[in-house]
Parts: sequence; structure tokens; C-alpha cells
Amino acid sequence: MPSDLSFSPAQSREAPWAAGLRAARANLLPGLLVQGSMLALLCGYYFHPPLAAKLNALAEIKRTWSYGYSGLSAIIAGALIPEVMRILIFQKGRVRRSNFNNLLFTIPYWATMGVTVDFFYRCQAAWFGDQATFSVVIKKVIVDQFGYNILFAAPVSAWLYDWKNRGYPRTGLGEFFTLRYYRETVVPVLFATWGVWIPLVAILYSLPSTLQIPLFALALTMWVMIFTWMSEQRVTHKFC
Repeated sequence: MPSDLSFSPAQSREAPWAAGLRAARANLLPGLLVQGSMLALLCGYYFHPPLAAKLNALAEIKRTWSYGYSGLSAIIAGALIPEVMRILIFQKGRVRRSNFNNLLFTIPYWATMGVTVDFFYRCQAAWFGDQATFSVVIKKVIVDQFGYNILFAAPVSAWLYDWKNRGYPRTGLGEFFTLRYYRETVVPVLFATWGVWIPLVAILYSLPSTLQIPLFALALTMWVMIFTWMSEQRVTHKFC
């Protein structure tokens, strides 16, 4: 999606960590913008009562809708907004059949992931507490980025996006579960993810539990743009 289209873990046998760092650098500006916006919201919540009141109203909607809010907000942030941006910016306003095909994948995918993240955040609150203390936030960030992300989020996202971009093949899926695939594909995703999400989840875990999912949705749109680009370029280089 960004202008730098050179990402490919297998290309020239580039080290996986180097490929991930290059992808993160290519998206440094949007990453900093989103992180800065989230930090501003965090400061505003604790030091600007009018903003805190509005965010608390949003948290009340989340409390009422529960997992329904999580799924719907993830669909809007992770599927609909990125596809509209793709059409407006990269396709110059022209709607293609591929856009509808993308939504057939991204809508159920992000609905499921939104609910999954909500469940995981609730588990973190049960394990470590919901106080926004330094020790609690650090524990949650470590488990999130170096447990949940390494073992579940990054590999599952890579598998499913690659499967979709290859045309949903029924054969050759065993490649996804090899050490080589994890090293060449998942590791770059992890490095690019950490560059964006370690600061973001630290901000999220510094907020009340009911606000974490609503503000997670704000950050999600940017990451889906990054991840979609990484996934599409990997398939382009590997199979063209």
C-alpha cells in the first residue's frame, strides 16, 4: 500500500528481521501519527475533563454492546475503512470486483479478531488487574506482544492473508506450519508489528478496560493498511 514496494522476506535471502525493520521504517510516519494521536487521547483523558466525559460515554456504549461492539468496530476499522481508502487513494475512485472479494475475507476475519482481542484484554485484566499502574501495564505489554502476538496473532494473520492472496488453495497448506515459513514470513511481520504496537498497547493498557477496545479500533485501521501491503507484496514477489 505505501510507495515502498520492496518488502519480501525471501527476496535476495534478506534476513527476516531486516525485512521487518524495513517495512516498519517505510510506515514510520503513519505509525508516529497514530501513536501521537493515541498519546494525546491518553493525556486528554486524564487531564481534560470534557474529553474524558466523551470517552467515558463511548466506554458506556462498549459496556452495553459488549462483544457486539468489539466485532462491529473491528469490521469498520479493519475491513471497511481500509478498503474505502484503497479505492479512493490507490484506485483513484474506481471500484473493482477485487474490493468486494477483499471484503468477503476481511469482514469475517476482523469481526473474529475483534472479539478475540476483547476476550484477551478481559483475560489480561483478570490475570493482572485493571489498574493502570506501571507494573500492571508492563506485564500486559509483555504478555500481549511476546506471548499472544508471537504464538497466535502474527502467525494466524500471516497464514490467513497468504491463503487468501494465493486464491484459497486446498493444497500446499502444510508450508504454513513449517519453521522456514515462520522465519521468513512471520518474523518480519513481528518486527513490523512491534514497531507500531508496543507503544500503542502500552497506551491502551494505561486506560480503563472499557476504553481499550474503542481506542484499539482507532489504531487498527493504520495497522491493517500496513499488514495488507506487506502481505500483498510478499505474494507478488513470490508468485509473479
